[in-house]
Amino acid sequence: MSLAVSLPMYNFPEMRAVNMRFWEALRGLLIEAGIGEAPEALTFERSPVPDRLESEMLFSQTCGYPLETVFRGQAIRLAAPVYDVPACKGPTHCAFFVVRADSPAQGLADLKGSMFLLNSPVSNSGMNLPRRALADIAGGKPFFRGVIETGGHPASLDRLLRGEGDVASIDCVTYAFWSHYRPEAAARVRILAETPASPSIPFVTSVMTPPETVELLRAALHRLAHEPHYAAARAGLRIADIVEVPDAEYRGLLDYEREAAELGYPRLA
Repeated sequence: MSLAVSLPMYNFPEMRAVNMRFWEALRGLLIEAGIGEAPEALTFERSPVPDRLESEMLFSQTCGYPLETVFRGQAIRLAAPVYDVPACKGPTHCAFFVVRADSPAQGLADLKGSMFLLNSPVSNSGMNLPRRALADIAGGKPFFRGVIETGGHPASLDRLLRGEGDVASIDCVTYAFWSHYRPEAAARVRILAETPASPSIPFVTSVMTPPETVELLRAALHRLAHEPHYAAARAGLRIADIVEVPDAEYRGLLDYEREAAELGYPRLA
């Protein structure tokens, strides 16, 4: 069986070189540790939310909410990155409610009756976190005029700029990279509000990965995070550290789901 590796969460075309540099550094550490079958190249075509997590997946990054729901039991969390971007405190992230720069909205309540652009119905930053934020003000009723599924955060931002929707909930790390690589587009939008925080998107391996390989992956990530030789590989992805996060922190994403339901807003609508 051929093993697969991917970094699909922060994968703008402009970022291929920095993603490859990170993987090449990690791959070198894995080969040094005895994992000779580590693939040379990343798979860039993999969707951030695939139909399933591949049994042959040696290394990837997968959103925390689907790991607790549709992908439960398919992957092992290895560690969580700490990103040096605004709104990330330690191994956490949040989402931004993003509107066009000329939007009249001044707060979340002003979005009532607008059109929401949704990257994926099982996304943490695109659905679960904004659902929890909106549950406090939705009054147990649909909040938006409609919800358009776009297939990804970049697509949501593109459609927002084209006027096909009024607001999107964008992972703050995605927003940081998008603003860096596409500043002219970023100048045409603004952040209206933030969602609650959650653990950052973890690095994972397939549940079929042998336990000894799992430990070698964790050790390699620890070295990559802390040895000065790999500073450039980390910096390209704005990674300040890579740390262990207890499973309970990710299960807390289901608390947001439960709390929204208790407030009468079980579905982002």
